[in-house]
Amino acid sequence: MAIDLETNKENAIAFYRTAYMGNPMEAVEKYVGDDYIQHNPLVGNGKEAFIEYFKQMAKEYPDKSIEFVRAVAEGNLVSLHTHQIWPDDEEYVTMDFFRFDDNGKIVEHWDAVQQIPETTKNGNTMY
Repeated sequence: MAIDLETNKENAIAFYRTAYMGNPMEAVEKYVGDDYIQHNPLVGNGKEAFIEYFKQMAKEYPDKSIEFVRAVAEGNLVSLHTHQIWPDDEEYVTMDFFRFDDNGKIVEHWDAVQQIPETTKNGNTMY
């Protein structure tokens, strides 16, 4: 199957949004392949660990929000750059990387999360 970069970007965003907003089971059913390798140290490997982590997050932080700032695709990888707002107006920038299998399903994930500072020495935004 040929790699469709635009579809992979759309599916990475839909996967992340669906899980983040409280329906990780649907996200996994629609967008994840047979195996799921996780590199975030707070989340276990596999689909069930992912679902449990995001179910707990939805319960503890129901009012969080996410904006997808940009998506970049190359080969079988998609990178997402997001802006997240959590309770007490804590803001975070995240960079997530997803690897897709030959069937267009997500099979691996890496991320980096940083709280957005009030000021910067360079005057640039995180986006």
